[in-house]
Parts: sequence; structure tokens; C-alpha cells
Amino acid sequence: MWEGLATRLPGQVVVLEPLAPRHEDGLYKAARDMDWSWMFVDASRSRDAFRRWFEAALATGESGVEVPFATLDAETGEPIGSTRFLALRPEHRGLEIGWTWIRRSRWDSGANVEAKLLQLEHAFERHGCMRVEFKTDARNERSRRALAALPAQFEGVFRKHMLVGDDRDRLRDSAYYSITDDEWPEVKANLRRRLGR
Repeated sequence: MWEGLATRLPGQVVVLEPLAPRHEDGLYKAARDMDWSWMFVDASRSRDAFRRWFEAALATGESGVEVPFATLDAETGEPIGSTRFLALRPEHRGLEIGWTWIRRSRWDSGANVEAKLLQLEHAFERHGCMRVEFKTDARNERSRRALAALPAQFEGVFRKHMLVGDDRDRLRDSAYYSITDDEWPEVKANLRRRLGR
């Protein structure tokens, strides 16, 4: 476990809270208003599918392998999505931000922009990261545009990177992006500008 990584991150639009059993019902509601096309599994398919996703996410947090968060509306406390720190490499001062999703009705609301700002501030400014990386399905144009807008640097495509889908029946090429500590001040200023609009 990376000490202090799993902590509540409050913002004006969203609050990121370490994932806990109390978030399950609200997140299931949010998951049903989400496009799971590009994710590893479709957690909105049924309550059982969601519960499997949720319990697996909790288990990664409990084991310290990943740090899953519930993304909450800052005003109401209502769960609107989830995100994680993963691929934790404290010895190399790096990690990945991924498994990010937000209910469709909150797309373009600033929720994703602020969630990224909170996670990146936490990684770079409180945990001394020198690299934060992201990966997405190479065909997921919406996600790739969002990463480029941070801006994160495109690093290339890992071809035949993984098998995804509920039955591991879909081949995925993964597009990789990163932000380094040298780039963070510019990225932070850009995210703050975007939130101010």
C-alpha cells in the first residue's frame, strides 16, 4: 500500500472518496446511465454484473493493489461515477489513473475535469510522482480527446494489448498517454482554466 494515497479528495464540483460498501446502491444507479462500450466489462448489464465489478474494485482497494474511488457530486453527495489509482510504483514515483467513468448526464459538467485535477494534484504534489500515465482503448475517440485536452502526451499504441469484455472475447489495442512532473504546472493551469469557464 502506498501510504496516504487512499484519502478523501474534496473539490467544488466533485468529491473523490475511497470506495466503500455504502457507495454500492448509488453507484449502481449511476452505472445504469453510463456507456460501458469501451470498458473491460459491462457493469450495467445486471445487478449481479455490477456487484461483481463493485466487489472486485473493493478487493483491489483492501489489498492495496489499487486505490478505487467513488466520484460524488460535491453538493448532494450522490455517487456519479468512479475512478482509480492503479499500476502503483512508489519505488519509481509513478502510477496510472484509470477505470474512470461518469454517468452520461454528468458528461461535460466539469466533473471529469475536476476529478483529474484532484487526482493529479494528489499524485504530483502530495506523493512526489514524476509520472502519471493513462491508457484507453485505441478506438475510444472520446477518451483520447479528453486525455489530449488535459494535455497528456500520447506515447503510442500497445497492439493486441489485452482481451476485454465479459467473456474476454474482444481484443483491445491500448493507447498510452502520460504527464510528467515537468509538465504538471502547465496541465494544472489548463485544468483550472477549464474549470473556471
